[in-house]
Amino acid sequence: MPKVVSVSKCAEHTFSKSIVDSILLIEGEGVDGDAHRGKTVKHRSRVKVDPSQPNLRQVHLLHNELFSELEAKGFKVEPASLGENITTSGIDLLGLPRDTVIRFSSGAEVLITGLRNPCPQIEGYQTGLLSAVLGKDSSGKLVRKAGVMGIVKVGGRVSAGDSMAIELPDEPFHPLKRV
Repeated sequence: MPKVVSVSKCAEHTFSKSIVDSILLIEGEGVDGDAHRGKTVKHRSRVKVDPSQPNLRQVHLLHNELFSELEAKGFKVEPASLGENITTSGIDLLGLPRDTVIRFSSGAEVLITGLRNPCPQIEGYQTGLLSAVLGKDSSGKLVRKAGVMGIVKVGGRVSAGDSMAIELPDEPFHPLKRV
């Protein structure tokens, strides 16, 4: 069963976040007390381009299974260290179509908008990590493994241990692209 492994936030624009007992998702805005909360984009590089664009990156979800994959490559990465708000287990986040809704046991809901594009700051965290979270599929196409981004559809509290249900959008499904 898909579940929440940990939750984290940070009021500052830092690479990693701090693990907390729970986070409060605010409908249409993001994580209460997190630097990326807002109706308009908060990611610094995107603000420079157009600060009025909608914030499709209110919540960052990352699959815990990535940490084992990275450890096998010699990296030490734990929940919150890659800047995610919600670390999950038991769900193929990267395989979800755009507009999938993740419903948490509290009733909170996140609408998946796209893939996180890992930024060069990741190299400052651990050298070589950027290439480790980027891969290629069988056709040679770039695969971004650094999680997915979403917007808060229904507010509520999310805590470690919460269960998750997946609601797929109507077909045809649209693959995730970087947002």
